[in-house]
Amino acid sequence: MKALTFKKGIHPKEFKELSEHKELKEVPIPPKVIIPLKQHIGAPLVPVVKKGDRVLTGQVIARSDAFVSAPLHSSVTGVVKSIGKFSTPLSASDTCIEIETEEKDEFAYELNVENDYKKMEPKEIVQKIREAGIVGMGGASFPAAVKFTPPEGVKIDTVILNGCECEPYLTADHQSMLEFPEKILEGLKIIMRAVSAERGIIGIETNKPDAIEKMEELVKNEENIYVQPVKTKYPQGAEKMLIDAVLGRKVPPGKLPLHVGVVVSNVGTSAAIYDAVVKGIPLYKRVVTITGDAIKEPSNLVVRVGTQFSYLIDFAGGFTKEVEKVVLGGPMMGITQFTTDVGVTKATSGILVLGKRKSVKEFNCINCANCVYRCPMNLVPTKIAKMAKAKDWQGAEYYGALNCIECGTCSFVCPSNIPLVHWIRVAKNKIIEIKKAEGK
Repeated sequence: MKALTFKKGIHPKEFKELSEHKELKEVPIPPKVIIPLKQHIGAPLVPVVKKGDRVLTGQVIARSDAFVSAPLHSSVTGVVKSIGKFSTPLSASDTCIEIETEEKDEFAYELNVENDYKKMEPKEIVQKIREAGIVGMGGASFPAAVKFTPPEGVKIDTVILNGCECEPYLTADHQSMLEFPEKILEGLKIIMRAVSAERGIIGIETNKPDAIEKMEELVKNEENIYVQPVKTKYPQGAEKMLIDAVLGRKVPPGKLPLHVGVVVSNVGTSAAIYDAVVKGIPLYKRVVTITGDAIKEPSNLVVRVGTQFSYLIDFAGGFTKEVEKVVLGGPMMGITQFTTDVGVTKATSGILVLGKRKSVKEFNCINCANCVYRCPMNLVPTKIAKMAKAKDWQGAEYYGALNCIECGTCSFVCPSNIPLVHWIRVAKNKIIEIKKAEGK
């Protein structure tokens, strides 16, 4: 089948060979976990345990009654040591639950369950997904149950599974498709049933031919599910780009995929949905790539939520050289960490460890328009950045700051080394803050 793609985008060096085809390894139970309460987009969670409580693996430890939320489960069996402020991958200080672990798991859920999702009504499926705390595991961390509950009158005709993994270095999704493709496919069928979609598409970049072959073999007898190869290009895995490439549908500015009849889900999320609905297993561990030129043994690991980055770095053999930065995620959209004493979250797809590099100097814009030519959202990044520097928030909004997906393409191609995404993010945050203050 012909590989499809979207207009514009870039081709950064991939560096996937560092961890590519490294079989999944289960990380041992760490001495403690630090589980952030903030692990999804939506309402904040409230702890339902207290210091000194003994908790079981898979037990709910925090929740909210709000619609846009996802409960949090203990990833270990142990005793709650504290509930307080800790550094997290996304914040210098946020509320976390610290648990001292026991050597073996005692589970809060029933083992060896086999539920038949084909006999379940869509609402029942969505409720099980909600109770299991499933969020988007590709990085967005949007509560899956909310995504699978479209507004009345909105018809979803297609579910797209995102197997692109277009960020350089990361290989967790690729390896997952090789090791448990059946689970991923069943998860897709569950999502299709939950949203009453007639068609399922699995989008995989052409730099993963073995995953394409594996998934095509699985779906060959499926009438309404197929694999669609897409060109290896960044940011092919951004859901608006993937929808455009696979279906030729444009998601309008300010709108969501559901407004064009589509739901997009990451392959890792699909596997977690299978575990939740069929096996009754809540989301408390995930696959994480740890990689980079400064890590001894780049690996794809099965990791419990709350496991500290430092523990995983040690498990992967430690540093091999002086480290310049440790990044949550990939180099394009990842977030640099100021400490490795932070816990893995449901949305942690990778930990990137990079050695010292030559410093780069920022220069004035030379009006080359590289950022304009490559921006997949058809924005003028330099214009928005200039507005942000001048604190002209109205102007930044006029030029589409809120439509930016923060993919990093503009910063990557800028010959003047201007941190365009940083300035656009500043503008977006300020615009949103103003709108909230105005009650909009």
